[in-house]
Amino acid sequence: MTDIVATNETILVIGGGISGMTTALEAAECGKDVILIEKNPALGGRISQLYKYFPKLCRPSCGQEINLRRIKANKRLRVLTMAEIENLTGEAGNYTATIKIHPRYVKENCTACGACARAVTAQIDDPHNYGMSKIGAAYLPNNMAYPQRYVIDRSIVGTEQGEQAKAACPVDAIDLDMQEQSMAIKCGAVVFATGWRPYDAARIEPYGYGRYEDVITSVELERMMDPFGPTAGKLVCPSTGEEAKDIAFIQCAGSRDRNHLPHCSRICCMASLKQSTYLGEKYGDDEDAKATIYYIDIRTIDRFEDFERQVRQDKKVKFIKSKVANIVKHPESGKPVLIGVDTHGYHRYENAHDLVVLAVGMQPSLDIASITHTAHGIALDSSGFIELDSANDGPANAPANAHVNGVFGAGCASNPLDVNRSVQNATAAALRAIQVVNRVAASSATSAVDNPNQ
Repeated sequence: MTDIVATNETILVIGGGISGMTTALEAAECGKDVILIEKNPALGGRISQLYKYFPKLCRPSCGQEINLRRIKANKRLRVLTMAEIENLTGEAGNYTATIKIHPRYVKENCTACGACARAVTAQIDDPHNYGMSKIGAAYLPNNMAYPQRYVIDRSIVGTEQGEQAKAACPVDAIDLDMQEQSMAIKCGAVVFATGWRPYDAARIEPYGYGRYEDVITSVELERMMDPFGPTAGKLVCPSTGEEAKDIAFIQCAGSRDRNHLPHCSRICCMASLKQSTYLGEKYGDDEDAKATIYYIDIRTIDRFEDFERQVRQDKKVKFIKSKVANIVKHPESGKPVLIGVDTHGYHRYENAHDLVVLAVGMQPSLDIASITHTAHGIALDSSGFIELDSANDGPANAPANAHVNGVFGAGCASNPLDVNRSVQNATAAALRAIQVVNRVAASSATSAVDNPNQ
């Protein structure tokens, strides 16, 4: 890692999901030096775990492939994976970021041949599939992983399995003696594109997530639908492995709730509307295939209203305006039973379904306040998202030479956003970061003119 060269004109982007990749690429393609760090072994973030985007229902692999091609072609962009930021100090134009790099135990000369994986029988929970399946302890993170390098899980380091993996490598790419490293990176601007994490559905006790196998989350359903996912693309009940044809979607699972997340996570309604179309994809005109969406309000805006209207016209999809009170297990069939009151007519219901999908809320994946406590000027809202307007621009009437903060949020680090809006937001963050380092460059040029002997 000693070949990392960074100056106060370098832009540091933290997080390698769609927002981080967009920010880094936009800045690098404008001629700026960019360092992109990602805590996982590969870039892609949450989008790499999706089955389809809304509203066009296209596969994420298309846009991801284009971004990866752009990254590989840009010499101004340096990518560090398995890297996390520990601390950030300084001010706009002169930051120092302390980065911790976890050992991969696989060197850069890995050819991704898979010999190490074939030599190892030990298994771990597959993080790409949210632990719904197992993967070998020597693994490639996913089919589109960048960098295309295997990872040796720490659990087999120092064991016979680890030695077998090392011995199997034909290019001597495995180094089981790798240690955690810490490095300081100088930069002029920092963009947090650290994304989001699903709210812990187990904390919503009345819904039984973790107790009832057939209660899953919306992100887990995305993996279930993927042909490379834990069920090879089959829509099944986890408890039995049988086809799930009667599916319930519960909206605001953890969102708009003072006991959990007070904010609206914005994407949940569209996510469930999108996922309701999966039944038609899997089962065609099968009359037994049906979806029921339990909702407080359906919040779709702009062009998404057209998508909602299309779903409402689908006879397989039923809408019940209700905040589900709780879920119990049917004593005979074992199916999850949703209990509540339909507020259209105010009648009680006890509806059994094959599978229940909780539309879990979004929350920031990183406690930014703990890292930027000495980086003045950044502001967070009550949910921990970066407040763009109050944190980064300063007063509208500030003089031209006033201090301007150089720390920005991009994508879901700044707000719950869908993919399209995350990309737009990330492009704006890149522009703001470019403006900061341009000021640094202009200041350096002025100083050089004023002090030619320096």
